Amino acid sequence: MSVISVLLAAIAPGVALLAYFYLKDRYETEPIHLVGKMFLFGILLVFPVMVLQRAFVHGFGDDPFVFSFLISSGVEEFLKWFLIYFLVFRHGKFDEPYDGIVYSVAVSLGFATLENVFYAFLNSASISTLLLRAFLPVSGHAMFGVMMGYHLGKAKFNPKQRNRQLIYSLILPIFWHGVFDYVLLSAKTYWIWIMLPLMAFLWGRSLWNVNRANAKSPLRVLRRDEQVEM
Repeated sequence: MSVISVLLAAIAPGVALLAYFYLKDRYETEPIHLVGKMFLFGILLVFPVMVLQRAFVHGFGDDPFVFSFLISSGVEEFLKWFLIYFLVFRHGKFDEPYDGIVYSVAVSLGFATLENVFYAFLNSASISTLLLRAFLPVSGHAMFGVMMGYHLGKAKFNPKQRNRQLIYSLILPIFWHGVFDYVLLSAKTYWIWIMLPLMAFLWGRSLWNVNRANAKSPLRVLRRDEQVEM
């Protein structure tokens, strides 16, 4: 299999999922250059994550529970959250709840895409293996991004619940990412029977979050008023 084929197979799932969630914005899609910038920041985030995770493994060992919930999900989701909160949470283009989902998914899938490229070349992965990874870790990162972005959107547009929603936007992705990793590390022979319902739940919940975020858009009311005036 050629280098180009492997590279395209590793990159395609992340780009396709980002396009899917980008186009789910019903009322006002975000600037492509800003979404692309967040995707790029997600790619660059892989390098400090690798350094920190290596340091934590030396300090805490490789116990599956500690690795799953602290070293893997804790480090990755916190740095994604930190990046989104300080770069786009107060940005003027973040003007409806669904925007939190778009930007969080962009960062998450940028991270997942480079991670997938590294895996493909370091493990000489086949196309079938990359397809499995598209269903599991790549789409998993997208689901964690949806969770994070949904609650960031609620935090921005519901000041009374801001602190609580900010906590949810960090804790929930860490928890579900940790569950995801722990299943893969611990259930060596029967992981698929746990992973299938887990992914079905995460996808179902994510689509519900997408619909709820769109339904809360202030632009929805503006569009409705414009139609009435016409």
